[in-house]
Amino acid sequence: MIRGIIFDFDGLIVDTEWPVFQSWVEIFDFFGVELPFDQWSTIIGTSSHEHFDPFAMIERQVGQTLDRQNLHEKRRGRELEMVAVQPILPGVEGILSSAKTHHLKLGLASSSDRNWVAGNLARLGLLEYFDIIHTSDDVERTKPDPTLYLLALQSLGLSPTEAVVLEDSPNGVMAAKDAGIFTVAVPNPLTARLNLDRADMILGSLAELSLEDLIQAVEAKESA
Repeated sequence: MIRGIIFDFDGLIVDTEWPVFQSWVEIFDFFGVELPFDQWSTIIGTSSHEHFDPFAMIERQVGQTLDRQNLHEKRRGRELEMVAVQPILPGVEGILSSAKTHHLKLGLASSSDRNWVAGNLARLGLLEYFDIIHTSDDVERTKPDPTLYLLALQSLGLSPTEAVVLEDSPNGVMAAKDAGIFTVAVPNPLTARLNLDRADMILGSLAELSLEDLIQAVEAKESA
């Protein structure tokens, strides 16, 4: 029996993934080089950039050392400018509201930091929906490591079979599945280009199904 839903944040509640990517594309364009999406995609949904350093890639291609701090500030400003006009993604508020009406527990597990997540949720008027929020501030390793989802289960008092995770990225799906939780992938325009086959279900948006129909579909798949 499903007793709780755990949301990702970036790219699932609001599309922050595109502004981040686009702000980096503009930096690469300024130096006349291309940002390869296949490498960028490896860091979507995680806070770990150990396998891909965009600044280092530019420096290798242009043969010069960059003023990283100055470029970081400009890029971050551009990202925030674009994020500020992004709407709540379709169906999110409906699922949250219905979950509260049905007394389901609501959690959030994000690889971003707490200030980013809580600040944006407050700005969007969604912060009060969530019973618990866990972020990169709470763990040593973020997604695709399952720790964030295991911690969310513990805080909500749920077993893996009593929860559903809503995710948008392969790193997030991997984390949720490795925590043993039924995972619904809801890709945004950027992550729709990635392999989400490990998810138990894929939806075009959260507006496709009511909460009741979603839970019914989840429980039917789990009992099959």
